[in-house]
Amino acid sequence: MALSISSLTSSFSSLSFSSQISPKSQTLTLSSPTKSKSFSSQIRHKTTPSLVVVASSATVATPLEVERKSIEKLVKSRLPGGFAAQTIIGTGRRKCAIARVVLQEGTGKFIINYRDAKEYLQGNPLWLQYIKVPLVTLGYETSYDVFIKAHGGGLSGQAQAISLGIARALLKVSENYRTALRKEGLLTRDSRIVERKKVGLKKARKAPQFSKR
Repeated sequence: MALSISSLTSSFSSLSFSSQISPKSQTLTLSSPTKSKSFSSQIRHKTTPSLVVVASSATVATPLEVERKSIEKLVKSRLPGGFAAQTIIGTGRRKCAIARVVLQEGTGKFIINYRDAKEYLQGNPLWLQYIKVPLVTLGYETSYDVFIKAHGGGLSGQAQAISLGIARALLKVSENYRTALRKEGLLTRDSRIVERKKVGLKKARKAPQFSKR
């Protein structure tokens, strides 16, 4: 009998303990939404000013973008009707690169894809030399403005394609330039391209190591 009474008392005590806990849990659940609401409202107040600052800074144009827009306006004003409507035009190719070149009397500007040539060719002196060779050969480096559309290949291939395009465009100015340009090899299309990979080889010519056994 003593054991049964003790078990009953323990069960009653547990019931009373759970009844005491339940109101506290209810008060916690009731108070939690107000805290979360106030916390979320604080977050909103803190984040909204930063969003406004980002939106305002995105509208400011960089000097580089302004320069490109001015160059684009210049090209459109100098070439009404686009590249195809011009008379002094030449096309050059090298590897996978193709360049269409238009010559106009000017002061020696080079504009490639609506960008300054020095910026487009990353200031590489060799590539800049490639595009100037035909005009320097004839002594016209400050007599013509050159407008170019280039695509395909890399910058090195595009620079050599531009050189061929300028040389071909100069022939439309006068056929008398052919001798001087031909002597420097500026009218010859360089047909060298990367040789294709062969089956069973690692590259075009490289073979795996030979093993006799």
